[in-house]
Parts: sequence; C-alpha cells; structure tokens
Amino acid sequence: MDVPVPDLSAHNLKTDSLVIRGLKDVAFGSTAGIISKVFEHPFDLTKVRLQTQVLESSARFSGPLDCLQQTWKNEGIRGLYRGLPAPIVGAMAENAIIFFAYSEFQNVIRSFQHIPVSEALSIPQLSLAAAGAGAVTSFALTPIELVKCKMQVQMLAVAPIPAIAGLPAESNPSFKKLPGPGAIVASIIKQDGWRGLWLGHTGTLIREIGGGAAWFGANEITAKWFMTRRAQKAGRPLSEFSKKDLSAFELAVAGGVAGISYNIALFPADTIKSTIQTEEELRPRVAGDLKPRSTFWSTGKELWKAQGIRGLYAGCGVTLVKAVPSSAMIFLIYDLLKTRFG
Repeated sequence: MDVPVPDLSAHNLKTDSLVIRGLKDVAFGSTAGIISKVFEHPFDLTKVRLQTQVLESSARFSGPLDCLQQTWKNEGIRGLYRGLPAPIVGAMAENAIIFFAYSEFQNVIRSFQHIPVSEALSIPQLSLAAAGAGAVTSFALTPIELVKCKMQVQMLAVAPIPAIAGLPAESNPSFKKLPGPGAIVASIIKQDGWRGLWLGHTGTLIREIGGGAAWFGANEITAKWFMTRRAQKAGRPLSEFSKKDLSAFELAVAGGVAGISYNIALFPADTIKSTIQTEEELRPRVAGDLKPRSTFWSTGKELWKAQGIRGLYAGCGVTLVKAVPSSAMIFLIYDLLKTRFG
C-alpha cells in the first residue's frame, strides 16, 4: 500500500517567511538604532554623569549645560563620545531584538486569542507585546549598558589634567590610563564571574518592561490618531489605513511622543541602575568594608534620602531633549525601511 507523502511545501514556505521577516526586523532595527545612537550619545553621557553624582558629597556639575561644557573643556570631542562603541553595539542589539520580539509577541497574542492578521490588535494587546519584548531585550542590554556607564564616568574617577594651551583637549594624558571595553569586560569577569556582567539588571528589566510598553504604546496611539484623522478626512473606514499611509512627519511625531513616554514612565529605575553600575568607579569601598553590595532597592532608598524625587529624576531633562529626536529617528527610519523593503 502506498504511504501518502505529506506536502511540506506550505510549512517550508511559512518557515522561510518567518526567517526572512525576522532578518528584516533585525536589519531595520539595527540601522535605526545605530543612526540615532551617534546623535544622542553626548546627551546620554550627560544623563549618566548627572545621575551618578546624586550620592556624592558635592555635585561636580550644576546641570546639563555645565556638564557638557566641562566635558568639552577637559576631554574634548573624544570625551563627549567616550564609551560610544558599547552603545553602538547596544543599539544594534536593542533595536534588532525589541522590534523582532515585539512582532513575534504580537503573533503569539494572535495565536492564543485567535485573532486574524487582517484584524488590528488593541492598544492593551500591543502594550503587552511591547512589555514582553522589553523583558527579552533587557537581558542583552544590561552587559552593554554596564560597560557604557563605566566608560562614561571613567574621567570623573581620575584627576583630569588641564589641556595644554594650543593642544586639543583629547590630547589629555589621562585618556591613556583608561581601560577600553574589552579590558572592562575582562575585569568584571575576573572579579565577579560572568554573572557580574548583569550588575544592575533589575533596573534594566523594570525600565524595559514598563518603558517598552509606554514606548510602543504611545507610538501606536499617536499613529492611530493620525490615521483616524486621515480616515475622517477621506470619509473612509479606519481599517483601510495603516502606518504606510502616514507621512514622514507624522511617523516622526509618533516616534517623538514615544520617546517622551518611555523616559517619563520609569526613569527612576534607570537612575538606580546607572548608580549601581558606576558605584565601583565613583564610590569605591575602603579596605575591610564588609557592607553588602548595594541592591536595586537599597540604592533607591539612598537616592530618595539624598535628594528625594529630584535625585531619582536627575538627568531627566537632558534625556527628554535627546529622546524626542532620537525616538523620532528610530521609528521613522524603521517604518520607512519596512514600508520600502518589508
């Protein structure tokens, strides 16, 4: 008796489609992340330096502008972009993973609730998918942010040598004494093992879950508002419109609103994370100190005790300044690439 051979062509086609879609999400997300990161890095460096001075006996900087001016004066352009390789890698990983995971979590929700692809998910469903994507992303992001934060405060942990008249600030001999990303990773592993690379992960996890939901949620709400306006103006049902119908300006505005929402939502978690990750550089322990290592909650209490809500939101202003154009770039570039090649 002939045994029927199952037709696997449909399954293979579906698998190939999934792989291609995944690769596109990775490529589009990576491209958007790299471009935005080069723009925002000096602002991010300022944010980290303001966050990590909250527990110091005296503030090094009076505010964002003072921090930028001092960094430029003492460290030059190299100082403003100190630690950039780590966030470049981080931007590639973060945006590639989060956009891919966001898409796949949506597919999971559709599968469990039997929602056809032709039917749009609700904002709560999209926010749930975004929270899941943020949780996944946090595991890849924590080691990268750990290295980035350590590099961004390196010059604060040494006595800067004033730039010699007529010579660029980046010729400062202090630069030659500082370890690079590879040396920092090796030092962490030697001291704390591989687990040490995830120092501050609780803060990253909380920030990415809540922030991810706020980021994608705000973007979807704003994009839907623009689509609703277009539908009403054209006298057609909203279901006939998608992000592909929005202009570059509308996509950028939706991305900018997402950036504000992401940072306001759980900024204190990021402050606590940065403080924990730079403790060794800025507040090293004295010999014989048996005090247990700071935890997420103990650091949060210290920050609150030192400056209250102001301390938990240190650096938030400059972060919002960079978040609007940065997120606008990310969503605009990603959506345009997806519209053109997706």
